[in-house]
Amino acid sequence: MCSSQSALSIPQSAPKAVRLCQGCDLAIEPHKLPKGQSAFCPRCNLQLYKGGTPSLGGNLALAITCLLLFVPSHFFPFITIRLFGVMIPATLPSGTFTLISEGFVWLGLLILFCSSIAPLLVSLGVILIHLSQRFRWLKTFRFTVQSIQYLKHWMMLDVFLVSLGVSCFKLQDYADIYMNVGLIGIVALQIFSLILIARFSARRYWDLWQPAKTTKFKSYEVHCGHCHLSQPEGEKCVRCEAKLSRRKKNSIQKTWAYLIASSVCIIPANVIPISVLITNGQRLEDTIFSGVASLVVSDMLGIAIIIFVASIVVPVAKILGLMYLLLAIQFKRRVYHKQRMIIYYVVKWVGKWSVMDLFVISIMMTLLDRGQILDFTPGYGAVFFGIVVVLTMLAADSFDPRLIWDNLNDKEPEKANTAASAQSRHSAQAVQSHSSSD
Repeated sequence: MCSSQSALSIPQSAPKAVRLCQGCDLAIEPHKLPKGQSAFCPRCNLQLYKGGTPSLGGNLALAITCLLLFVPSHFFPFITIRLFGVMIPATLPSGTFTLISEGFVWLGLLILFCSSIAPLLVSLGVILIHLSQRFRWLKTFRFTVQSIQYLKHWMMLDVFLVSLGVSCFKLQDYADIYMNVGLIGIVALQIFSLILIARFSARRYWDLWQPAKTTKFKSYEVHCGHCHLSQPEGEKCVRCEAKLSRRKKNSIQKTWAYLIASSVCIIPANVIPISVLITNGQRLEDTIFSGVASLVVSDMLGIAIIIFVASIVVPVAKILGLMYLLLAIQFKRRVYHKQRMIIYYVVKWVGKWSVMDLFVISIMMTLLDRGQILDFTPGYGAVFFGIVVVLTMLAADSFDPRLIWDNLNDKEPEKANTAASAQSRHSAQAVQSHSSSD
């Protein structure tokens, strides 16, 4: 589906290497920027690189700090409630274990993965990257860098903290709430994890392995999705030896498959009860809509809006947004490319916030478990909702944004090629004018 017009031929005497934008394949000549600034693609506005050269050893220190913070954040209670005169503590993994013991194994594992396993793997991965670079383990280095790029989207401690706030508002009518030292550990882990992810750059690690400026070519046709080196077309990347491909393989088919499956699951996710509350022997079942309505009736309008947006608006918007992008690509729409890139960026960013309702359920299950007097358990609607969350995130990951710009190049091949070449010659100036603070 890719058009060859995006490739750029460069004279052999070119002074600097050229980089193909990962979002739209525009050829750009990178320029050095001062620390605190970032360079963005002048066509699709994707962040290309950051100024300055922060020490990669700082990443290693942050990763070790995150590992140390796993002890207080996971093994000490982060909240305790007094319910019917009984003190009930909750740790970060306890909600997962409660869900598993109640028979919701995959739901529990999803929450455990997003709140604990993904941050742990990222921290361990950074340490493994430094070891791989030290001992020149190419395959391990490549696999770990690629894994961190993927796993960082599944780190959701920030979503967990917001979910904790929502749960506290719901619990205030039933019990007295006390914050514990584990919460400090979770907040600290989130802060250091966020700094680590903000500093992590796959391109910088690969430049440490083999600087991109040492590899100059006559033409730049393919962007390696593993080490981000732009190079002529071939079977394997000249730096990381991974298989080269102009576009993600079967991107459109995979994205459609995930979207169709999530569209089917979103119906029972909203119709079947997502939670069941038993109070004084009375069974109260809530769907997502009825739960939002009960929050409005209880004068918790702010919490109702948060749940409504995260659990209803965001999943539907992700499905419709990606479907629109796919249809625009398949019908070769030749206008509003930048607007479609904005839709893609938004869909990619908001995806994880749909997990909020599942985190709330796990916290409530941990704390409200008093048998027939007061008990909280998920309904099977939560299972379908979890499936929708996973499928929509996989759909966003499988979508290749460069397909949006292939239609631009198909419009007028000769003019498009000339324009791309002209834009690349002035791209450094354009990128610098788009620089902004991190």
